[in-house]
Amino acid sequence: MEQQVTMTTVNEPKKKSKTFLIVLILLVVFGAWFGISKYTHAQHHEETDNAHIEANISPVIPRVAGYVADVRVRDNQPVKKGDTLVVLDDRDLRLKVAQAEAALATAKSNLGAAEATTTAATANIGTARASVSTIDAQIETAKVSVWRTQKDYERYANLVKDHSVTQQQYEQALAAKQTAERQLQVLEEQRAQAAQQTRAVATQSTATSSQVGVAATLIRQREVDVENARLNLSYTVITAQADGLVSKVSVQPGQYIQPGQSLFSIVLNDQLWVIGNFKETQLDKMKLGQKVSVHVDAFPGHAFEARVTSFSPATGSSFALLPPDNATGNFVKVVQRLPVKIEFANPSDPAVKQLRAGMNAELDVHLD
Repeated sequence: MEQQVTMTTVNEPKKKSKTFLIVLILLVVFGAWFGISKYTHAQHHEETDNAHIEANISPVIPRVAGYVADVRVRDNQPVKKGDTLVVLDDRDLRLKVAQAEAALATAKSNLGAAEATTTAATANIGTARASVSTIDAQIETAKVSVWRTQKDYERYANLVKDHSVTQQQYEQALAAKQTAERQLQVLEEQRAQAAQQTRAVATQSTATSSQVGVAATLIRQREVDVENARLNLSYTVITAQADGLVSKVSVQPGQYIQPGQSLFSIVLNDQLWVIGNFKETQLDKMKLGQKVSVHVDAFPGHAFEARVTSFSPATGSSFALLPPDNATGNFVKVVQRLPVKIEFANPSDPAVKQLRAGMNAELDVHLD
């Protein structure tokens, strides 16, 4: 009996030692397999959990100031390009359009008056030139009369010396000569006055012609004012610039808004992509076009296929409000991260359409 107990006591430690050895071997084998697989995977993959979904976000910004008359969208509402989002009170701008149109009509009237004045001035020039021509003809006739009376006077002056003609006839010839000379002098003075008047009319015509150009320029300016007023009037209806989803609407009817004030945003759903912030030590083997497996936290178990499309020209810290200054004496080296843009291989996938900007993601880049 004592011998049997002793044999049992001796065999139990051996059994326990074999179990421990087997477990240890399994743990070593599993650890080796796990380490080798991780090492092998690391040689052909680069991973990061510092990634998120990105999308184009279009802010809704008014171009004119005014009071909000109507808000036609709600939070998270899908909209199409051209849909009306917000309507402003347009009464003030309609008055400005009417004012600009009235100014345009006045400018056109001024142009008509200037053209009529120019036409009248041109006609006056023709009349003045015709008057000068008439006086020139009269002067030629007067010169002939002066020549004829001069000859008559000379004959009578010779004849009166030998008493061939009477003194009265001589005086009549002298009076005719003096009358013809005075008439020629009067006509020459009239011609000078007519020529001066013609130059004055020509100058007036030139001035009125320039007024026509000024009036035409003013019309173009008033037309621009009308177009500008109508354009500002069209801005009272704020529409969507693209398809997307409306964010939180923070504007209410009756609120006064300013040009450039951000009312809300539209997240465009035409394209989604992923921004992965990889460490600078992970980039040596990464290239454009490499396949990427994207795992989004909101959809566990679903892997999205994607591709590396571009690398940022600078690290994320370089775009910070206060970028690091490595020239200071208290420099501490920190591994930097470079944003990498990754686009989905099938953007029309319904699962991709369910993603939202800002969602967290994990990336696995296939280096081969």
